[in-house]
Amino acid sequence: MPWKAKSKVDMRYELLQRLHNGERATDLAREYGVSRKTIYKFRKRLELHGIEGLRDRSRRPHRLARKLPEQLEQAVLAIKAQHPTWGAKKIRAALPKHYPGMPLPACSTIHKMLLKAGKVRRRPRRRPKGLLNERPLQQPAAPNELWAADFKGQFQLQNGKPCFPLTVSDVHSRMLLLCDALSSTEQQPVIDAFWALFREHGLPYAIRTDNGVPFASTANWGLSRLTVLWMRLGIRIERIQPGKPQQNGRHERIHRTLKAHCIRPAAEHLLAQQDRFERFLYEYNHQRPHEALDFKTPFECYRPSTRPCPKQLPTPAYPLADRTLHVCSDGRLSLAPGHRPFLAKPLAGQLVGLQELHDGSWLIGFANYDLGIYHPNDKSFQPFSPLRASSLAPVCSP
Repeated sequence: MPWKAKSKVDMRYELLQRLHNGERATDLAREYGVSRKTIYKFRKRLELHGIEGLRDRSRRPHRLARKLPEQLEQAVLAIKAQHPTWGAKKIRAALPKHYPGMPLPACSTIHKMLLKAGKVRRRPRRRPKGLLNERPLQQPAAPNELWAADFKGQFQLQNGKPCFPLTVSDVHSRMLLLCDALSSTEQQPVIDAFWALFREHGLPYAIRTDNGVPFASTANWGLSRLTVLWMRLGIRIERIQPGKPQQNGRHERIHRTLKAHCIRPAAEHLLAQQDRFERFLYEYNHQRPHEALDFKTPFECYRPSTRPCPKQLPTPAYPLADRTLHVCSDGRLSLAPGHRPFLAKPLAGQLVGLQELHDGSWLIGFANYDLGIYHPNDKSFQPFSPLRASSLAPVCSP
């Protein structure tokens, strides 16, 4: 005859029977491996519900966390439908006005409900990519020590098409070097515009930008094709901190004047808008006195750069490097089979220098910067943040 196994209910009932017969709760708790509190809990359940009270109960919570009542969900969705651009904070603030007396859930609860209903999109998390330059930003003491570049905010032309004004200025003299009416912020038209600008005025020592396209990207160190071009030309890149346009205040002030003179109202098409920009450029640089320049014009304070633009893009040379390699099309560096550290996609096709260190790791540099160190033992790449001046002593040759 098979052995009859005792269930949890049987064991609990047996324990309570022994307790009822006068045995001490402390001794029973030690024998059955439970606490005295548990024994008293099941004794109370047995008195209230009988033998059914000794069964395991569901651990499901009585209410779901962040679960809104049906009426409250409908109220949130109704406000969202009236104001599609509102987020959880604004909806929560509007609930008492639209539905007085209704309980106010947390902003995170409203946001979770909107996510589940498909009314908002989840923002992807961006892992830190490293900084390109250190703080604080420099203060130029002469023309062409620092240029500032930015896109003045997009606006619509009379024909319905967008216009993206690309502006470049010399920070020291306030000379507005470029104002191009572009149809987008794509990389190639911006690269072409800078090539033409370099041929006309020469090369600056540094260029300051914000963290937007095409001056930066989500790649390591925020590199883009444009910034890689500047690095090969020996131009140092400065970036303002995100959300702090005042760090490029002189250039932003030019945008204010530009907007007042050329965009209210906008022209019919891009060519007409560019004609307005050209007239503004001449007036701003040659006729308009500038208070910060002791009422001189920017043209009177500006001098062309002593660094001429090369006819061909220089190729970096690394005289102190042990090896030189080209970055693969996927942004990786093929050091050896199984050793392919990822650098950045904008560096695809670029020549980098490598120097073997005493511990067997590799220092990787590009143009005037050291990018980071690759450790072959654990196949990890440690990017420098911010980038530091190159220790491979690169020189540029045509």
